[in-house]
Amino acid sequence: MSTPAELIQPITIEEELKTNHFRVVVFGSARIKKEDERYKLTYELAKQIAKHDIDIVTGGGPGIMEAANAGHHAGRNGNYCHSIGITVRLPHEENYNSHLDVRKHFTRFSSRLDQFMVLSDVVVVMPGGVGTCLEFFYTWQLTQVKHISRIPIILMGEMWEGMYDWIQNEPLKKGFISSSDLDNISTAKTAKEALAIILKEKILHDSISDSRIITRKYLFDITSPIPTDTL
Repeated sequence: MSTPAELIQPITIEEELKTNHFRVVVFGSARIKKEDERYKLTYELAKQIAKHDIDIVTGGGPGIMEAANAGHHAGRNGNYCHSIGITVRLPHEENYNSHLDVRKHFTRFSSRLDQFMVLSDVVVVMPGGVGTCLEFFYTWQLTQVKHISRIPIILMGEMWEGMYDWIQNEPLKKGFISSSDLDNISTAKTAKEALAIILKEKILHDSISDSRIITRKYLFDITSPIPTDTL
């Protein structure tokens, strides 16, 4: 189901940079169904995020993305926060979900990834496939090379435990990365654990002025617009 056009508000990078909103990006599989425990976990986390007046950002599609946007709507209680979808044209994701306040559409996956980075203060990575892995590694890469600040990356779900062990046992032990490269990566099994990490980062966010937030978060040139193709 698509979101009614009148509910979708246009946004620009420039407008978003002028706000002091705190945002959590949630990545995860489009193939996970409502009865799945991972869908329910995502829904509950997003619900708690909304209760703390925090924006949520997803790919705007089905599965984990729908769980996050729907849970966010359910948890608002009149709070002024947004459920944002950064959509892209993919073979298996023809429609965006019906729980978006704001949507921005891309035809290129790479440009879409940069939009996520501009909007993120925390990244939560739920179980997923190739796209989710790419989103995790892209976020991690940009924090490692200081193109964005070292925002927290939260890996949720058992599927990441093996990969995290592999990172420690292979590239770290062989000297391809430094132990400090893992400082901003956490694992969480429950919504409560993930929320604690998110709220800790929000306290830091709320303690500094808007201009310092921009300086802290965007360590590259933010004056050049990201190329987009809007729907």
